[in-house]
Amino acid sequence: MTYRDDAEPVPPGFTPLQRGGPYAAALGPLYLRYAGNGSGDRIVIALRVEQRHTNMRGIAHGGMLASLADCALGIGLAIACDGRHSFVTVNLSNDFLEAARPGDWLEGHVEVQRIGRRMAFANGWLQVGEKRILRTSGVFATMDPLTPEQLAAGY
Repeated sequence: MTYRDDAEPVPPGFTPLQRGGPYAAALGPLYLRYAGNGSGDRIVIALRVEQRHTNMRGIAHGGMLASLADCALGIGLAIACDGRHSFVTVNLSNDFLEAARPGDWLEGHVEVQRIGRRMAFANGWLQVGEKRILRTSGVFATMDPLTPEQLAAGY
């Protein structure tokens, strides 16, 4: 499976992700995979870095990396609670470790720490292969469930 006819193939185990709203759709296409053994699975949100994601130095723009980290954490939280809630970012902390380049398969690994009635917490990282690109931590406000119309629209 590929995301475009001229693109490199999407790695096995990833399926297209239709969540995250219009901004995430414009950032992607995004893909989803579960990593783990079924108990405490980790959610992985990924995309192929394209030229449109780069800065003047030809590497992935820090703002794009931060956006992907934010989307991955929020989507990961929503998936972890089976869509019973949506989440709005309260705080996002990112540490940039390495560069990602066009053509790289960039994975956002999400570890949900806690989903409470008012607040939710998640950590994660972006990586290319075994190379960690960014470390992230987020605090999110727990919101009311999405309506069927919002879910159908990919939010």
